[in-house]
Amino acid sequence: MNLKAAKGDLDSRIFDTINIILLVAFTIIIVVPLWNVVVSSFSSGRSLAEGGFIFWPTEFSLENYQAVFRDAGIWQAFFISVAKTLVGVITHVFFCAMVGYGLSKKYVRGRKFYVAMGVVTMFFSGGMIPTYLLIKDLGLLNSFWVYIIPALLSFYDVIILMNFFRNVPDSLEESAKIDGGGDWRIFLSIFIPLSMPAMATIALFNGVGQWNDFMTTKLYITDQSLYPLQMMLYEIIVQSQTQSMQNIGSVAIQTTTKGVQLATIVVTTLPIVVMYPILQRYFISGMMLGAVKE
Repeated sequence: MNLKAAKGDLDSRIFDTINIILLVAFTIIIVVPLWNVVVSSFSSGRSLAEGGFIFWPTEFSLENYQAVFRDAGIWQAFFISVAKTLVGVITHVFFCAMVGYGLSKKYVRGRKFYVAMGVVTMFFSGGMIPTYLLIKDLGLLNSFWVYIIPALLSFYDVIILMNFFRNVPDSLEESAKIDGGGDWRIFLSIFIPLSMPAMATIALFNGVGQWNDFMTTKLYITDQSLYPLQMMLYEIIVQSQTQSMQNIGSVAIQTTTKGVQLATIVVTTLPIVVMYPILQRYFISGMMLGAVKE
């Protein structure tokens, strides 16, 4: 028995050691490239011209960030990104909550049919060309609302909220109705406050998607005043690659473009990095409570 216990304890220690090694290696694989991007963004053009991995800037410089913030287009793009993310998240979460609240009621006529229709949209879509024609017919081309209206509904988020609302005790709704509360009063005063963990989870996922989205701009926007930060970053990368392929300009100009590109990456990523720790505590509770049925 002692030999078996000792062998089992040894196997457990070996297994724990392997897990720690794999975790450390995985962390290094993720952290080191991110560190290189941040440090390189604070390096001078001469340091970037030398190439190679930069663990610490040999020539610390803020020229790249000064070039980013001097560009009026960057500030305009930042405003568009913030506006479309805030408006998009608020409208998306509220709209999905309304649909989920309605579909969570068993007495709603045609409820199963509506749910089935919504599930179909999770697996099939009209495609890029029909979607473009629809956006064009709706008059949303070169409009700020092309960022908002097509992203109002995600049936995956509706299902999460719908199952979350089902877990709310019926006695709360019945008490509110006895006191004269209508559906809107019950929805806004009872269900919305109780569903904050699930709504915060959905808001963060949707916010990250809105912030990182540039395909909507590439497909439907030609007015540069409506470009978000991600589209500006895309333009910088494309211009840098084109300049490199055509071998136009000096090495100093190319490395400066690379530095501006890295600085723009840091600027566009920083808001998400800051917001994620604030809302991450809602992830487990929100996803689990919204996914469990009675």
